[in-house]
Amino acid sequence: MAKEKPWGGRFKESTSKEVEAYTESISFDTKMYKQDIMGSKAHAAMLAEQGILTDDEAKTLCKGLDAVLEEIESGKLVWKQELEDVHMNIETRLTEIVGEVGKKLHTGRSRNDQCCLDLRLYTSDALRNWAVLAKNLIKALADRAEENQGVLLPGCTHMQPAQPVSLAHHLLAYAWMFKRDVERIEQCEKRARISPLGAAALAGTTYNLNPQSVADQLDMYGIFKNSMDAVADRDYVLEALFAGSVIMMHLSRFCEELIWWANPQFSFIYLSDAHSTGSSIMPQKKNPDVAEIMRGKTGRVYGNLMNLLTTLKGLPLTYNRDLQEDKIPFMDTDKTVQTSLSIMEDMLRGIRFRADRMEKALKAGFLNATEFADYLVTKGIPFREAHHITGRAVAFAEERGLALEDLSLEDFNHLCDGHNVEITDDVYVILDYFTAVKRRNVSGGTGPVSVKKQLDELKNWLG
Repeated sequence: MAKEKPWGGRFKESTSKEVEAYTESISFDTKMYKQDIMGSKAHAAMLAEQGILTDDEAKTLCKGLDAVLEEIESGKLVWKQELEDVHMNIETRLTEIVGEVGKKLHTGRSRNDQCCLDLRLYTSDALRNWAVLAKNLIKALADRAEENQGVLLPGCTHMQPAQPVSLAHHLLAYAWMFKRDVERIEQCEKRARISPLGAAALAGTTYNLNPQSVADQLDMYGIFKNSMDAVADRDYVLEALFAGSVIMMHLSRFCEELIWWANPQFSFIYLSDAHSTGSSIMPQKKNPDVAEIMRGKTGRVYGNLMNLLTTLKGLPLTYNRDLQEDKIPFMDTDKTVQTSLSIMEDMLRGIRFRADRMEKALKAGFLNATEFADYLVTKGIPFREAHHITGRAVAFAEERGLALEDLSLEDFNHLCDGHNVEITDDVYVILDYFTAVKRRNVSGGTGPVSVKKQLDELKNWLG
């Protein structure tokens, strides 16, 4: 019985069925079937290049692997739990198709370096998809920003109205966040797509292999430097999980704002029906459930990062079976990140912005107070004293239920008594919210010149 296992020669008793069920990975690592077959074909071709297999043997193996691939993708292949994982299932089916030559495929490699190769390719492929989806979202943010360059809303600190900003500037803040995510993804992807094949179990192999040939065939950036590190390393998965966690954090922050903005007390946006749900009891409700669920999934992605960090923290070199637990956290994160980025792009494109509500909100909270303080500085008053005068002006207006721009010149001059300045009609130009935004064209500011510059830079980068 034990000899039915690919490794069963040394064993006299068969594996407990309960143990088989406990230790199998076939229930989740079948997702790597394409990467496993690609890696095996590259390995077979390299073995022929090195004279370890004949050209005919390598061709037979590659043809047989293509047949296994067709069976998998057509649903004909029956995955067997007793064969433990995707690697043994594919190799066993290959041998059934091509005969004894199938048993030569594993020459010079171990499941240790084989599964590392598969996971590196799978992680790299996923990261490349993340980058595409993140760029699509950045494009959507840039498009919506370009449409709304003339719309203003309150910019906040401490969740309190602070200064007026353009909606375009607000949206582009998220575009820059996701651009950093793309940069992290691309850096991580380069470290992930390094070939470990040739490291074998942990010490390398006595066969005259050419690991660089495998790396070249698989469009990889290089090969391992140390065979022990090659089979033990999961840093690239941790980096990918961290990059995914930061992406989800950025999405969650945006979701938080969209949830507030969709509240009727704000009504800054209308979410599309396609990205909202209703209440089972309150017919008037339109709930931002998609944004809430995305915000909630962020904690799950964080958990996946902590999961693998905890798994790795006590592992000695080199391979330990604990490392089988590296795949589920990443595969779960991969699905969450990809679907979240895609849905956010779609949701963003379906949002209707309420410019009227945003501009109405500007009057609440004295968002032009800094403008008045800066105006006083131009009159020769030191900024700290201008700050105190403006604070008194805000309190004076607040007591009377007025906005700052509603105060009279007499009021302003009374507040400035003792400072030998005269407040004139030009103060009302300065207090205008649109003027306040237009004046902020410092690099990276909310002014229209700066916003246009940001849009151009992002478009060039995307292009």
